[in-house]
Amino acid sequence: MGTTDWSHIRSQFPVLKTQVNGYALSYLDNGASSQMPASVITRLSDYHQHEHANIHRGVHHLSQTATTTYEQTRSLVKDFLNAESLEQVIFTSGTTDSINLVAQSWGSSNLSAGDEIILSEMEHHANIVPWQMIAQKTGAIIKVIPLLDNGELDLEVYATLLNERTKMVALVHVSNTLGTVNPVSEIIEMAKNVGAKVLIDGAQATPHMMVDVQELGADFYTFSAHKMCGPTGFGVLYGNKSLLESMPPYRGGGDMIDKVSFSGTTYNDLPYKFEAGTPPIAAGIAFGEAIRYLNAIGMDKIAQRESDLLAYAMDGFSSLEHIRFIGTSSNKTSVISFLIDNIHPTDAGTILDKFGIAVRTGHHCTQPIMERYGIPGTIRASLSFYNNETDIDSLINGIIETQSFFN
Repeated sequence: MGTTDWSHIRSQFPVLKTQVNGYALSYLDNGASSQMPASVITRLSDYHQHEHANIHRGVHHLSQTATTTYEQTRSLVKDFLNAESLEQVIFTSGTTDSINLVAQSWGSSNLSAGDEIILSEMEHHANIVPWQMIAQKTGAIIKVIPLLDNGELDLEVYATLLNERTKMVALVHVSNTLGTVNPVSEIIEMAKNVGAKVLIDGAQATPHMMVDVQELGADFYTFSAHKMCGPTGFGVLYGNKSLLESMPPYRGGGDMIDKVSFSGTTYNDLPYKFEAGTPPIAAGIAFGEAIRYLNAIGMDKIAQRESDLLAYAMDGFSSLEHIRFIGTSSNKTSVISFLIDNIHPTDAGTILDKFGIAVRTGHHCTQPIMERYGIPGTIRASLSFYNNETDIDSLINGIIETQSFFN
């Protein structure tokens, strides 16, 4: 295996050449959305210039071309996840949409009063609110796995929550705020032992590591393109085929039907049963290009590169004083959530931006985490493989400048 030229890879991301306030951009907000390489941007443009047509319905050349290319993305996703079949790959508008689909479609058919849904204290709001909505509708009860001080889940408490009334365990694979990588295989196995179904929110896992859905054994797995060097507005729901076949459609409209009449309608086969209306075709095609790009680098190499950058960053942080880290699990991705002295995270983020340093501040759509630690929010630096040591040096220097400004 040859050495990867990370400097060359970085050069393939046009936005990283941006100047902010006279400083080179240090983009450290990858947990919110990653950047797109030139090849993905070009693929978006090429579709609009040369291939734009609706899919699945036309017999003319452009429609056939767009359909073929769009469906190639489904095949790429299947292989990326090691899914068993194409029918298990449902295209959605993103992780949030995928979770809502399962909560409403599976939940409305399988939950009733007294049934229990297990979530965790580290969930993104997108994996809390949909379950609250369906629980309110069905009378199901939500139970919560608490967080330990280091940002790991209390699996001993989880074991006590599981029982014959547990119908669904919905859990994040990797915390967007803490970076914690949950032991999802163990969590899934424990859920299966009581007959529960499992949904895994993989939005923060698929950009950073290899995911094998057959090995994990989850019933549902969700993620978004825009965190994987792809466009916004496009995502994936992987599902157990028999479960998907038994679930009613989430939305009605074109493409998800077999036959329509005023006396009744029959629905299309998987995966199209859950894909009503014209999808974001350009985004879907460009996401295929993003997967090809990641595959060409290698997810194993990406994981190692980000691990090296995290180690470099933590070494830099060791030279700083008055830093409080939120989320200190030994098994985590390249996410650093922290507080500086008594400086409000938003104030700190505003100062860092003056130096071209893009970090995320606030509650990161994980307000229960903030409540757990008794804080208003955090500063989050989230690294990707195209970051470099200079980005991290800029962050460390920016923190020093921030401390100086407020002292």
